[in-house]
Formats: sequence, structure tokens, C-alpha cells
Amino acid sequence: MTTQLQSQISSLPLLGRGKVRDNYAVGDDKLLIVTSDRLSAFDVIMSEPIPDKGKVLNQMANFWFDKLGHIVPNHMTGVAPETVVAPNEVGQVKGRAVVAKRLKPILVEAVVRGYIIGSGWKDYQQTGAICGIQLPAGLRQADKLAAPIFTPAAKADMGEHDENISFADMESRIGKELAAKIRDISIRLYTEAADYAATRGIIIADTKFEFGLDEHGVLHLMDEVLTADSSRFWPADSYAPGMSPPSFDKQFVRDYLETVTTWNKTAPPPPLPAEVVEKTAAKYREALERLTGEKLKD
Repeated sequence: MTTQLQSQISSLPLLGRGKVRDNYAVGDDKLLIVTSDRLSAFDVIMSEPIPDKGKVLNQMANFWFDKLGHIVPNHMTGVAPETVVAPNEVGQVKGRAVVAKRLKPILVEAVVRGYIIGSGWKDYQQTGAICGIQLPAGLRQADKLAAPIFTPAAKADMGEHDENISFADMESRIGKELAAKIRDISIRLYTEAADYAATRGIIIADTKFEFGLDEHGVLHLMDEVLTADSSRFWPADSYAPGMSPPSFDKQFVRDYLETVTTWNKTAPPPPLPAEVVEKTAAKYREALERLTGEKLKD
């Protein structure tokens, strides 16, 4: 296993670094997106990289972009990342990067929830609703919802927490027509993915999508899709409502931080023990293999 906390591509202009991805310009119309082994929890980047995490995320996202491409266009170009960097930089991009269309991002995260967990569970306990959507009384933690719900979030600056917003707030930010289109596409993406994952013994409890517009105003799915960073994956054979189920995603790290440490969820984060790092790396790999039927490619 290998680790890459941060890429150093000098042959292309660096546009910016996100929590996990480093973005470089490839001409005026494309991006090189390099997925690092950084892990963020509660919107704070942990100090320790998770071995091969970026490669797992990249392979998993590419699987879903291909599988769901009939629903909505996506940012994939098919250009090999190794062809756009200098020869001595190929090792930094191999298996962990894509060349993507350069899109105008829509600054609202499209969150779809099929189960009540995480911030949705906390909101429900306080208000009986999630993002203004009233839910039946008496739901338990991790209960399956009668139908998936769309609960958008406003994207925050680096180090800040994304903010759950109402659909009406989303409409006021980006317009009613575009908001409705994103909502409907997001629910369809989630439903098809969840139905497929169920055949592989995995529950997709919730996920978030990101969208952008091309120069013609055509909506595209972008960034990442249905990875263990952007979704909660639960093993179906050990799922039980009334508790936080074991998961294949970074919920393992979140649970450690919330139950073992007294961290206040602001930078700097506490160190992660080697056991937590290793177990998290194994969870990501297992999610990839169970969902896609493929092992991590070299």
C-alpha cells in the first residue's frame, strides 16, 4: 500500500486543493483531478493519510460514472491522466486521477437520504423533520424511510461545516427549474445505485452529489459519485435499526472521534491511531470489492 497526502504537479497550473482532491488546469476546458489519501471528518482534514484511499475512491467513482451515465451527463472525458503530466509525475496520477470537463459548479450539495442517520437523525430528534421535511413520529436511528428524501446543503468554505438548507432556500439560490431538475435526477441516481448495491449486500444509507453546468448550460454530474467519502455504506447482513450500523465508509473514523476523544470538531484534529488508519483503509477496500466486484487496480 502507498500513501499520497498531497500531489505536487509542476507541469500544470494548480487551481486549488479541496479536502481530498487537488485540481489542475489542462488547457482552458479541462481539469486534472488528483484524489489524495487525505481524509476529512466533520469537515476537518485529518493529519494521517489513509493508504491507497485515493485510488479506491477514484476507481469507485469511475465505476459509478460509467454505470449511471444514462441518467445524466458527467464530467468524464476519457483522456488518460498519464498523458497530460510530465513523465516524472506519472506516478502521482496513476490510478488516482481523471481528466474531467471544466464546469461551472453549482454551490449546493444534492443530498439524498434513504435512511435516518447522521445529521438527519440529529435534526429529526430536535424537530421531527429534516431540512424542513416533516417525518412520521417514532422513527428510530437508522430506520429506512418510506421513500428517499432530498435534503440539500449549502457548500461551506474549507474547514467550515456544510449547512443543511430547505428546498425553498435552494430554489432561491439557483432557481426553481434547476433546483427541481437536480432534485429529481439526484433521487433517480440514488434509487438506481441503492437497488444495485442491494444485490451486492450493501445498503446505501445516504449520499451526496455535486453538479455543474457546461458552456451550453447543460447539467453534468461532477467531482465524485457514490464513494465511501460521499456516502454511507452499510453491510446488509448486520444492519439493524436503533443503532449506528457498522459501515464501510469514514463513519468508522467519525465514531472513533465522537466516542473515544473529546475533540471539539475544529482544527487541529487529534491524531488517529495506527489501528484506526489501518482498519479504515481496509473498510474502503472492502467497499470497493463488494460493490464493484473488482479488486484495487495497480
